[in-house]
Amino acid sequence: MIGRLAIENLTLSRGGRRLFSGLNLDLPAGQAAALTGRNGAGKTSLLRAIAGLAPLEAGRIVFAGLDPEDARADHIHLAGHQDGQKPARTAWEELSFWARWSGASEAAAREAAARLELTRLLELEVRRLSAGQRRRLSLARLLAAPRSLWLLDEPLSPLDADWRVRFGEIMAAHLAGGGLIVAAVHDPLPIPALAVEIGETAS
Repeated sequence: MIGRLAIENLTLSRGGRRLFSGLNLDLPAGQAAALTGRNGAGKTSLLRAIAGLAPLEAGRIVFAGLDPEDARADHIHLAGHQDGQKPARTAWEELSFWARWSGASEAAAREAAARLELTRLLELEVRRLSAGQRRRLSLARLLAAPRSLWLLDEPLSPLDADWRVRFGEIMAAHLAGGGLIVAAVHDPLPIPALAVEIGETAS
């Protein structure tokens, strides 16, 4: 378990352009942070940096109680804005691949699919799913393989109003169990969250 996420005096650049500097965040278990800011401000880059996929120009990211490599390998889910699903695969092939990659069992993957009302869609090719169904399929691995820290990039954007509420309940349950969430958003999250403005300077 990740007991706390600490971001200290962080500076990130991309393509030779500084995105932001001086970012600090102290997020204990059981809480969420909502990253806001204009397009291109660095919200997605920050999620990738926390996941270890983008280099830091300055500062550090600390996962209390865990070595960073262990935290990133076994205790973090990153769900990107682009789902990365292969259109020709069936929904089940996609879900089972990501579930196995995350260390989940087939039974856990099927339980997650049922919870997100995907069971009847599992034999369909991904290209036949709606945008909202594809997003639910992408989010199912969060449930199939429980991990402490969820890094979510625009998780609600293709979901209808009902599923936004229902996924809010799932996020609330994750936090109640001691999890953490950092989400890049344009729309407010359906759960209490610390607002973190991302820009050229931050604090």
